[in-house]
Amino acid sequence: MSQPALTIASLLSDPRLERACRSWLKGGRYRLEDLGSLPDPVQELIQRRDTFDVVLLQQGSIPPQVYEELRNQGLVLPAVVVGEVSGRVDYHEAEVHLPQDQLEQITYSVDAAVSRFLRQGLSGAAGADGQAGGAAASATPEPWRLTNRLQGRLGYLGVFYKRDPSLFLRNLPQTERDELLRSLERSYRDLLISYFKDPAAANQAIESFVHSAFFSDLPINKVVEIHVDLIDVFWKQLKLEGHKNDFLQDYRLALLDVMAHLCEMYRRSVPPDVPLRVAPDAVASDSDDTRQLPSQEVI
Repeated sequence: MSQPALTIASLLSDPRLERACRSWLKGGRYRLEDLGSLPDPVQELIQRRDTFDVVLLQQGSIPPQVYEELRNQGLVLPAVVVGEVSGRVDYHEAEVHLPQDQLEQITYSVDAAVSRFLRQGLSGAAGADGQAGGAAASATPEPWRLTNRLQGRLGYLGVFYKRDPSLFLRNLPQTERDELLRSLERSYRDLLISYFKDPAAANQAIESFVHSAFFSDLPINKVVEIHVDLIDVFWKQLKLEGHKNDFLQDYRLALLDVMAHLCEMYRRSVPPDVPLRVAPDAVASDSDDTRQLPSQEVI
């Protein structure tokens, strides 16, 4: 799938983390620039704001007041925040969170960050209170508005509707496929652990898992398999420790929640101009069309 490269500003302060992210953001679709090793990475980002499409952040490495200043200046970029999934918003509401032990999913998180940014129409942008950023956005020169620039270069369809088949799970080399599946299992485990304990963190964990599942075209039956296997592990562990485990059946709600989010992703992936019904005489002419609907494999 041919798409313009996304230029990513890395503000990661940990060199090892930056190298790990770089190793996964390979190929022609992503170009990562290391600003985190510079004396003042935030100032570099501000000065070169026209250069970057996405920003890669490390949770806790930038003070909240710096994010506030960026929002006040109208400098809001699609963002992937690497760190604990806690339910907290660091930069803006459309940011995507990715735990450090799940970097195998970073390519999907980058695409999800751009899609969320475009879908929510951030332009320079709402702060946490949704007010201060509005004035800054109105003061931002229209040609610079990142939403306009991304739509012009990539198009909404280019990122959200048209996923990259080379990143689909079934098209990955076996080693990468196995690594991604293990990473997705860790993501799902995170959401199960927080599901009843911390709703905000659970919601972030669900979004993180669903984004990767959507952009990797993870089969629905594989989602169910991951859920069943993890519940089985929990059941055996609780039994071994002499605890009650009948409450585990309540976690079916988590699976239903994930399915609902994933179905919504697929629903949004259907372009609005596609007719809901196809005329009978049109079926024959389309019968040799080998294009696969997003969920065809998994229904």
